Amino acid sequence: MHDQRGTGHRQVLLGLARGEPRAAAGAGNQGVERHSIAQVDAAGAGRGGGAGAGRAGPVPARILGMSASEQAESLHLASSLPTLKPGQRHALARPAGSADALLVAELARRHRHPWLVVTADPADAQRLLDEITWFAPSLRCGVLPDWETLPYDAFSPHQDLVSERLATLWALHQRAIDVVLVPAATALQRLAPASFLASTTFSFHKGEALDEAALRAQLVLAGYAHVTQVVAPGEYAVRGGLIDLHPMGSALPLRVDLFGDTVESIHAFDPDSQRSLYPIEEVRLLPGHEFPLDDSACQRFRAQWRERIEGDPSRSPLYKDIAHGVAGPGIEYYLPLFHERTETLLDYLGDTAGVVLHGDVAGAMRQFATDTHERWRLLRHDPERPALPPAELYLSDEAFFVALKPLPQLALRDAAADSAPADDA
Repeated sequence: MHDQRGTGHRQVLLGLARGEPRAAAGAGNQGVERHSIAQVDAAGAGRGGGAGAGRAGPVPARILGMSASEQAESLHLASSLPTLKPGQRHALARPAGSADALLVAELARRHRHPWLVVTADPADAQRLLDEITWFAPSLRCGVLPDWETLPYDAFSPHQDLVSERLATLWALHQRAIDVVLVPAATALQRLAPASFLASTTFSFHKGEALDEAALRAQLVLAGYAHVTQVVAPGEYAVRGGLIDLHPMGSALPLRVDLFGDTVESIHAFDPDSQRSLYPIEEVRLLPGHEFPLDDSACQRFRAQWRERIEGDPSRSPLYKDIAHGVAGPGIEYYLPLFHERTETLLDYLGDTAGVVLHGDVAGAMRQFATDTHERWRLLRHDPERPALPPAELYLSDEAFFVALKPLPQLALRDAAADSAPADDA
């Protein structure tokens, strides 16, 4: 959530700001929600605020152990880097500790265009996010998280992860993000096109004319699930003139109070105690999934299944469920069947971005491709869940690095030589 403290009202756009309190389960204790988009500066931070303005939450552990000499080395590296030109890659040994986060933060502050940071180690993506936003609170940063499932798994990613992914993709589409961090394998995923996000995202505000039937129809179109009590992102419930909903990308659910055909009030609420927390002025609702579930999309899915997958489709529960608008577990690995075309992370990023390759990204991508191909070989003839070829779900590492070539790149290499193609300036 972008919190406009200076104006006395709030907008729920992409989830809680970093450090925004959330009611803990079953009690009045306050916890801190993992953030989707970490725009952590308060009003004025980064626009004349002092160093550290807007920082919230505890200091990341690795930063506490960072020596003054390591900080000075990172700042020196950032200031002494040659101009990163399109089509060139500059390589450095990866700084120790949190110095890599400080280096990326300085790079993003000095060169104000979007930066893609691809990490060989998936854990480094979230770690760098925590540390970069502490070093540079004015930067708008986010992670495109992994689904945390194995390729072709028969279960779906947690809805919180989908929520975070959609929030980050929307920020990229809106050019409202400075640094996006992504694990190497996730950077290869084929994604829903940005046009899908644009066509299924809608917003409304307090005082707007909006009747219940129209809001419910829009929620259904966006793929939100109708439940008796809202507990997770992508759900909504209706009780009289009240509509509870949990927008994708938001850390908290919202309660919309309709008076006739007007939005009388909007409040965030604690899903455990059901108590209202604070008023909201405006809501932006992202789609409930990374794919559409309207009638035409479900018909397209079934037609594409019959065209692209061998065997009897009636033997697949996924194929049969989608006829009723039900997205079965693991359906994410059939995402291309929902869309006329897919896009990649680099399509979302645009041609003005810079790229940081953190660790042996190429090696991580090749290992992922090997593992994925082996799982496809084992599952391709499963009559209930026949696997799509890896090329329909992922870029190859070669194609990824070819797509990177026009962009300026910085490679932060481990002690062992990075195996990415060499384009050093």
